[in-house]
Amino acid sequence: MTGAAVPTPTPVPEPVRRFDEAAEGWASRLRRNPSADRIAYALSELGNHSIIWHSINAADALVGPAISGDAGRRRRALRRSVIQGLEQAIVNGPTKMLFERERPVPLEDHPHDLRKPRTSSFPSGHASAGGCAATLLSHDLGHPSLWFTLGAAIGWSRVHVGVHHPSDVLGGMLIGIGLATVAERVWHIDRG
Repeated sequence: MTGAAVPTPTPVPEPVRRFDEAAEGWASRLRRNPSADRIAYALSELGNHSIIWHSINAADALVGPAISGDAGRRRRALRRSVIQGLEQAIVNGPTKMLFERERPVPLEDHPHDLRKPRTSSFPSGHASAGGCAATLLSHDLGHPSLWFTLGAAIGWSRVHVGVHHPSDVLGGMLIGIGLATVAERVWHIDRG
């Protein structure tokens, strides 16, 4: 009797491995700092299931039109959440199955609660969601530095809590930006 085939992890190119080691060394210096831990674990939690991005979209749909007088904001907010859902389905399904990268060696203990991921490490779904949301929000609402800083912070939190390699986060951000850019071209609703 034969068992199910176990996927072979994707080999990591040497430059990527060196990048991960250098960035991980920097990240490890902030671990066990109570303030850094609280912020990173909170950001990681907010990134679960794109909660923060859907919340921002919902708030924009509810109060945005009253503030700006722009009735199209509701449609754009709904569009962002639909695109965000599609992006997460693509990244957390076929993309992660394609790469099958092993996660980092788990940290010995966590100072705060952490949902344990069950998928492949590459790309980071939190980071891809951040890249996607930041791109869409920047196009619809402006303030790209705000959205990309928030997206990058949520992505980096996954390195801090020990569930992703730094290159997973960088790759995830780029994939999210790419998917959002394609979605913007396919389904665009003009501002104002």
